[in-house]
Amino acid sequence: MCLAIPGKITSITEHLEGTFRTGKVSFGGIVRETNLSMVPDANVDDFVLVHVGVAISVIDEEEAQKTFDLLKEMGELEDLGPEPKLEGS
Repeated sequence: MCLAIPGKITSITEHLEGTFRTGKVSFGGIVRETNLSMVPDANVDDFVLVHVGVAISVIDEEEAQKTFDLLKEMGELEDLGPEPKLEGS
């Protein structure tokens, strides 16, 4: 099953004079480089849904936590390591 996982943006890097942005996104302490091209208004400390390395939408912290908890309950977070937790603000 392909799912979007919620994570928190910890840093943003602009490339090609701001045309292309990537960021480090934390998924319960595991940080992955993520393409931010589809969420141009996203900022550091925002929560985003990430699908196959691309942030596809900005969500609020409450929605991020609900989604993270549901994915954990479904057993869909094994690839993130042992017992990941969503990092709040």
